[in-house]
Amino acid sequence: MSRSLKKGPFTDPKLLQKLGKLKQGDKTPIKTWSRSSTITPAMVGFVIGIHNGRIHIPVTIVENMVGHKLGEFSPTRKFVRHGGKMQKELETKAAEVAAAPAAAAPAGKK
Repeated sequence: MSRSLKKGPFTDPKLLQKLGKLKQGDKTPIKTWSRSSTITPAMVGFVIGIHNGRIHIPVTIVENMVGHKLGEFSPTRKFVRHGGKMQKELETKAAEVAAAPAAAAPAGKK
């Protein structure tokens, strides 16, 4: 559900204060924990380190991101992979294909 138009977009005041201290186009990352802040046009060109619960992920803000939330660009969950018998077979085939050219290269040099 979107925020009321009467209230306007939420952006953390402390984050805006940090942005005001830097020059436009400065690439030093600004650390923030405010994932719910909306990206404004004033943030374009800056690098913001968005916290994902473990580390700060550096994100360069571009024009297409304006209007989105900061948290959308810093995933909090890491997808490992789906398991099962079929997945294991696919991985072994991929490993064999990758190993075949590597094994052929030393034999060709002799």
